[in-house]
Amino acid sequence: MKLISILAALALPALAQAAPNFPERDKPIRIVVPFAAGGGVDAAARLLGTQLQKQLGVTVVVDNKPGGSGTIGGKAVQTAPADGHTLLFSAATHVLAKQVLAQPPYDPQTDFAPVARTGTAPLLLVAAPNKPQAKLSDIVGTIKREPDKWMAGIPAAGAPSHLATLLMAKQAQIKLNLVPYKGTQPALMDVAGGHTDLLLDSMISLLPMAKSGKVKPIAITSAKRSSQAPDIPTFKESGLPDFAYESWYGVWVPKDTPADRIAALNAAINAATVELAKSGAFTSLGIEPVTETAAQFRSYIANEVKEGAELLKYAGFKPE
Repeated sequence: MKLISILAALALPALAQAAPNFPERDKPIRIVVPFAAGGGVDAAARLLGTQLQKQLGVTVVVDNKPGGSGTIGGKAVQTAPADGHTLLFSAATHVLAKQVLAQPPYDPQTDFAPVARTGTAPLLLVAAPNKPQAKLSDIVGTIKREPDKWMAGIPAAGAPSHLATLLMAKQAQIKLNLVPYKGTQPALMDVAGGHTDLLLDSMISLLPMAKSGKVKPIAITSAKRSSQAPDIPTFKESGLPDFAYESWYGVWVPKDTPADRIAALNAAINAATVELAKSGAFTSLGIEPVTETAAQFRSYIANEVKEGAELLKYAGFKPE
């Protein structure tokens, strides 16, 4: 907590130094979320927006623009005025649009300026309740004996759920039939109904159904067990010692946004993240806070795209 307090004390003075006339007091900041209201990305964005409004003294509005695997909201930000007042708050899905869409409307790496990564979150593997297997090792063993018979739901191409499922299949040396869905909820409903066998997606999105017994929790992707679900083992504990994967959240602006405004936003978002960590608001969503520079975020994205592209190629994925 002492380190968090120091970071908070440093961040806001940096904001004033970076862009003294920004944000403009009579102009709201719009945070575009490229997914529907009520999901994990939306919840994290609203927490950030509320905290930024407190810190900056300006109105902050969250604007949901779902569809197109996140690209409808992305396009709205790409074409917005590059003045620092329109932000994209998205998940890791955003950066792989070029790899998973046959006709991507933009290049996430060159058509946007990274501002800040705000947090990471584990994924949870759940199974249909009618499956007798309760452990990952048993599921893997069964799939090896019955290849091609198990189906795994994929809520969105290029999403952490998709890549983590491919990584699980690669490391476990199993073959899964991947079933595409338009979002987490329809995939989760099919697993609960026994129509699809497995789903690996955001822990916070799947945990309520897992705790109620409507789906069977199997393992989480973080290196350590989660305080939100201490009874659920990790993949490392469950027979895949090299497996670790995380979803993450970040903020982008149009590519031509002035550098001083990007620096100001980075300082403000880092300060907000620190406060959300101190209050426990992020913890309630299963999010581990991240504070880093815009340059560090850009490097992180480049590595994520490289690794994601390699995994998609290994799996023989063809853009839609």
